[in-house]
Amino acid sequence: MVSMHIAERATRIQPSGIRVIFELARKMEGVVRLEAGDPDFKTPDHICEAAKKALDEGYTHYTSSFGVLDLRQALARKLKKDNGIDADPETEIVVTAGASCAVNIAILSTIDPGDEVLIPDPSWPHYEACVTLADGVAVHYPLLEKNQFRADIEDIRKRITRKTKMIVVNSPSNPTGSLMEEHDVEAIAETAKEHDLLVLSDEVYEKIVYDKLRHISIASMPDMKERTITVNSFSKTYAMTGWRLGYAVAEQEIAAEMAKLNLYSNSCPSSFAQRAGIAALSGSQDAVVKMAKEYERRRNEIMKGLNEIEAIICVKPRGAFYAFPDISPLGMSSQDAAMFILKEAKVSTVPGSGFGGYGEGYLRLAYSNSIENIVKALARIRNAVEKLRIKS
Repeated sequence: MVSMHIAERATRIQPSGIRVIFELARKMEGVVRLEAGDPDFKTPDHICEAAKKALDEGYTHYTSSFGVLDLRQALARKLKKDNGIDADPETEIVVTAGASCAVNIAILSTIDPGDEVLIPDPSWPHYEACVTLADGVAVHYPLLEKNQFRADIEDIRKRITRKTKMIVVNSPSNPTGSLMEEHDVEAIAETAKEHDLLVLSDEVYEKIVYDKLRHISIASMPDMKERTITVNSFSKTYAMTGWRLGYAVAEQEIAAEMAKLNLYSNSCPSSFAQRAGIAALSGSQDAVVKMAKEYERRRNEIMKGLNEIEAIICVKPRGAFYAFPDISPLGMSSQDAAMFILKEAKVSTVPGSGFGGYGEGYLRLAYSNSIENIVKALARIRNAVEKLRIKS
């Protein structure tokens, strides 16, 4: 038998807590799935038709590792209109195989061994994994319930050292559903300029914002464009998770390095998916608005149901499609709580500890599922929790 030699860098990456639950739930019957952040909507028809047409017309070959120019031009128009960001489509936009790829090559392009990267906690585990692969050092700053899971600028500032290179921000947030307010964005921008730091801004949930609030891109702040890498995706906005189509916006030198790494990672994004991306941006946005309204309706339903469970407390999400309730009164770890709810209630959730140390004591529930399933899941959770409390 040939001995397998595993690279040390691979062993430093922890399995995703989301995927662990995903695989367990997949093998069980009758589970209501609230663990995966995957929209249950169909990709809008005009986008699918554009992909079919692209296939028929032979768009099945390599493209530039920057992405097709027509798509980058459409993205430049979108960025100007929606985000207040002026981006040169020729040199400052890189189309990627999803936001996950964009985050990875952004970090690999800018972080050297030993560089420190400030990462929100709790947050999507992908950030820390990418920093680890780059031999950087992930330094966590807390997002606390008492502050509606928004960053306190002092918690960021006191973690800055001479080795700090980058601050990662994600608004609206996965997993908390928090949304940075204008003064939060301004404070982080001023701190980045004061300490000459890069900012990696993950904005994939920008179109899923509630209560007439608004998303603000940090790159639109004065003197921030040149030090910000903005990452976005078609996945959540257009229900295109499986299409693997994302993009990044950065100043020319960083974008060139990202495109180079994009080449060696994927050669290029899918050619016909890029044609579909053009249709998504240039076509009607009615479906985007409709999906956001439905997510808000689901948000209201899940908050109502969680508030009816005596042992659970939840801050009202202001964006994305995640509830992040405090389940610490149950007297068990978030991992144990998630497994208890999966086995006892047949509802899959994600332990908050999978998003960082400050996520312990919480669960993430994705309401990217139907109202009917959400109501069913909450009834099951309530019954399981009541049984647990009676036993104790």
